[in-house]
Amino acid sequence: MLSVVAVEAPEVVTSAEFDARLMRTYERTGMKPGMIEQLAGVTERRWWPEDVTFVDAAAMAGAKALAEAGVDPSQVGLLINTSVCRTGIEPANAVGVHDQLGLSTSCLNFDVTNACLGFLNGIQLAGSLIDAGQVDYALLVDAEGMRGLQGETVERLAGEDTTAEDLKAQFATLTLGSGAAAMVLGRASEHSEGHRVTGGVSRSGSQHKDLCIGSMSMMTTDSRALFNAGIELAGQTWHDALSEGWDWAGADWFVAHQTSVVHLNALAKVIGVPVEQLPMTVPTYGNLASAAVPFTLAKQVPLIKPGQQVMLLGIGSGLNTSFAEIIW
Repeated sequence: MLSVVAVEAPEVVTSAEFDARLMRTYERTGMKPGMIEQLAGVTERRWWPEDVTFVDAAAMAGAKALAEAGVDPSQVGLLINTSVCRTGIEPANAVGVHDQLGLSTSCLNFDVTNACLGFLNGIQLAGSLIDAGQVDYALLVDAEGMRGLQGETVERLAGEDTTAEDLKAQFATLTLGSGAAAMVLGRASEHSEGHRVTGGVSRSGSQHKDLCIGSMSMMTTDSRALFNAGIELAGQTWHDALSEGWDWAGADWFVAHQTSVVHLNALAKVIGVPVEQLPMTVPTYGNLASAAVPFTLAKQVPLIKPGQQVMLLGIGSGLNTSFAEIIW
């Protein structure tokens, strides 16, 4: 790994603002304001301006990552966009990013989507192609934008026919956030200054595929069931990794997918590490979907010391998990 960067969406939207718009619904249904902060620990999130597309945001992150890595766009042989958010079914967001960054016509480019696990899957795919000698440099990009989804959700929930069950089913939508991240990967033998991605472990719990169903206009989630199943699968993945010989228990950093503060506390407990070793971005950026892990990692870069062991703990609806190790 030669660089990892985060790009913040500029417009701050607080949970108190959502509560104010939903106050009549709360009163009518017997629900109380403040649930977003109390249950998820999310006080605010970001939105992109209306004229900034998912492709624009991903390209901004990609350009920043290439500059920090010192890699010319002409050298990139693989571009993978891993965003959950997309404008339409086709074309892939990757082609727009490819065009904006002026990448070579020989640069393979495509989208990988796997809910909030897409970026970790992108690292796996890019690493395989680099190790196989097919490409020298890979650029991973991710841009999530929840302005449209959250705007429609709040408007829908403010309706006179909204029930308490509607609020519960769409609660998780209000915890999401907007932001972008990108990473440049290259061959370790050519870059002693880089941070070595050594490998990892993945597990699937696909029997839980119906617990979170989303589109760009509506997302419904069985939050309690998803929480319990996700923590159980994460614990299984962790213990399987230790039994397979991975020495992760004493790692220095645990950069995890960010759905809520409660979730991060539970994750720390199930893997047996202090929660202080899990840096948090969710309180002020919300759940950044597939961008959460690289975005959070990028925020910690100034604090990570050479030789430290960094764990990436990815999990996505479906359910799927991927845990990966980086030696800084």
